[in-house]
Amino acid sequence: MVLTPLPDSRTEPDGSAVIRVLSYNIRSMRDDREALARVIRACAPDLVFIQEAPRFFRWRKRAAWLAAHTDLVLLSGGATAAGPLLLCSLRATVERTEDLLLPRTPGLHRRGFATAVVRIAGTRIGLLSCHLSLRHDERLAQADLLLDRLDSMQVEHAIAAGDLNDGPEGKAFRLLAGRLQDCRSVRPWGADQTFPAHDPRLRIDAIFATAGIDVLGCGVPSGLPGITEPDLRAATDHLPVLAALRVPALASLAEPA
Repeated sequence: MVLTPLPDSRTEPDGSAVIRVLSYNIRSMRDDREALARVIRACAPDLVFIQEAPRFFRWRKRAAWLAAHTDLVLLSGGATAAGPLLLCSLRATVERTEDLLLPRTPGLHRRGFATAVVRIAGTRIGLLSCHLSLRHDERLAQADLLLDRLDSMQVEHAIAAGDLNDGPEGKAFRLLAGRLQDCRSVRPWGADQTFPAHDPRLRIDAIFATAGIDVLGCGVPSGLPGITEPDLRAATDHLPVLAALRVPALASLAEPA
């Protein structure tokens, strides 16, 4: 089945920005990285929220390879955020970035956030890529920290995306969906489940947006022109989530002079 395409990236006459946002757990690029690059390019994203980016030997070189082969640029994160990474297209003007390491529970993997504030057309957007804990209590605490971090960015519009290790019925997922728009639930498009890639049964990857952002469609882009099932299975163990969003212009730019 071929999907009806999501809206293309564009700037509206009022200065608002239609953007394409991708969230993708890439398992440290241990699988078929050429397939991974093909999937990302076919999604034509403006912003990419990566989880499990390379974190060890020559991780910057591998992240740079991914950016170069997907026509994107590195924005924030990687090993310095314990795995989350942000990429962006040349539409984005970077205002600031910050990588955060979260409190560590002894014996568990260190987690972090890759964050940034960017401007696209007449909009200003806070970004946060995350990969939450496998343990439910730590995961819930990290979801709470995520919301605190978005508040601290002092931006009207923000997007958070990542591998939650939690489904829509889980406490961490519900905490986020109670404060933010779960884009898939607001405007379903494409497929639903994201893990595992070879036989998806769970929706543990998601894109969230603050209330003022208009969700135009969100889901797994299986069937999108340029994306094949073999590439989706070969690229990594998760399926990507793609959303089209309309972000309002800054009030100072939207109002007539």
